[in-house]
Amino acid sequence: MSHSPIQPTILSRPVYGELEPRSGSQHLFVADAEGGEAILDMARAAPEGFFDKAHIIFIPKETGQSLVARLESLKPAQLHIAPSYSAVVPRLHRVLSSAHMGLQLYLSGTEGLMGQAMLEATNQGIPHTAIQTEHRGSLCRRVQCVHCKGITEDVTMDPFQCSHCGLHLFVRDHYSRRMAAFQGVCVDAENPGDIPEPVERFP
Repeated sequence: MSHSPIQPTILSRPVYGELEPRSGSQHLFVADAEGGEAILDMARAAPEGFFDKAHIIFIPKETGQSLVARLESLKPAQLHIAPSYSAVVPRLHRVLSSAHMGLQLYLSGTEGLMGQAMLEATNQGIPHTAIQTEHRGSLCRRVQCVHCKGITEDVTMDPFQCSHCGLHLFVRDHYSRRMAAFQGVCVDAENPGDIPEPVERFP
């Protein structure tokens, strides 16, 4: 899949680059869905033996098994296939908390995956500027309702109804690194019931 056209809008809105191999004592990859393709594309530029020190955590999602065999062919030191991000949190926490100087971290796939993995990494002392990211696949967003603080995953429509409090929310480009989520604000606060027709903005 080609790179998604994410453009900067306001200062807090994340922008992403392309993964590139860096020298390091260990290479940790966290990816979901088409993010696996970013790893495979980067592998073409990687020096021989690069993946001998690599740990890949991959969540296939809608790609099923189509990328798994290709990732296996890279012969990483470890390849962990998981059903969801929540299922990999204990492993990711363990790897990051025991990491030594020289760890290189690569995140690719959806914004929800990258944001949460980056939050875990920064909580372990890794600066976000030292983490490589590449967006691939869906533009769906992880959104926090600013009113009830509940988080809704994989939002594609704007406005959308909060899955926690039921308010209809406008999805802002404002992004909170602390919550790894975009912010949703009540769309009819001043005129109750005046709710615009939802539009798919984040397919």
